Amino acid sequence: MTPPATLSAEEQSMRVNLAAAFRLVDLYGWSDLLATHLSARVPGTHDQFLINPFGVMFDEMTASALVKVDMDGNIRSDTNYPINPAGFTVHSAVHMMRDDVDCVIHTHTAAGLGVATQKHGLLPLTQQALAVMAHSGYHDYQGIAFDLAERQSMGRDLADNNVLFLRNHGLVSVGKTVGEAFMWMYRAERACKFQLAFQQSGAEATAIPPALIESTFERNRRANSPQGYRPIGVNEWPALVRKLDRENPGYDQ
Repeated sequence: MTPPATLSAEEQSMRVNLAAAFRLVDLYGWSDLLATHLSARVPGTHDQFLINPFGVMFDEMTASALVKVDMDGNIRSDTNYPINPAGFTVHSAVHMMRDDVDCVIHTHTAAGLGVATQKHGLLPLTQQALAVMAHSGYHDYQGIAFDLAERQSMGRDLADNNVLFLRNHGLVSVGKTVGEAFMWMYRAERACKFQLAFQQSGAEATAIPPALIESTFERNRRANSPQGYRPIGVNEWPALVRKLDRENPGYDQ
């Protein structure tokens, strides 16, 4: 692990927040043993990010355990662990293509996969779905993400969105902060759960008129923007960290 004395205050803060996000992902039931990953850009750099060591469970992640890697996949910090090569492809794709993104979260949840596998993906059935659909893209399955050439198409499909549905694979959320990325995943996960719950009921849906869908998209884009009334993660993240401090402290080590 990287000696703390060599870290800037900004990098240490990012490490602490990212480690907290790992533990919160596990706390909310979104982890998949060692199979998924979170990352955060190293402050002050364009070509380095922090990612989980392959072999450490999400509920035991710490700030000092996180691995620093460059865009060529070279490990730039002391560690006894490798990194997940598919995770490197997914996360480097976003960090390369989106300078405005500092955090990326990838999950394989039952709800996320349940919707990402559907031909039409997330449907405009609920207010929660519309809030996510206004900021979502789709990326077709290309097998396990070992081929670095996939980074270009993944970045293109994400575009300027905050959520990417990886068809037949899972969900990706991004944000300028760890809190923003976490809250987009929270929103996407809930929207997927609501869709599956409705579909399992067998009931007939009350359709939302197309014009209202479009106007709701625009309202969400405006409300969630820096100029809007609820920039995502600003108020939620401190509360989530307080919850984590009560239920699983030690991530800041």
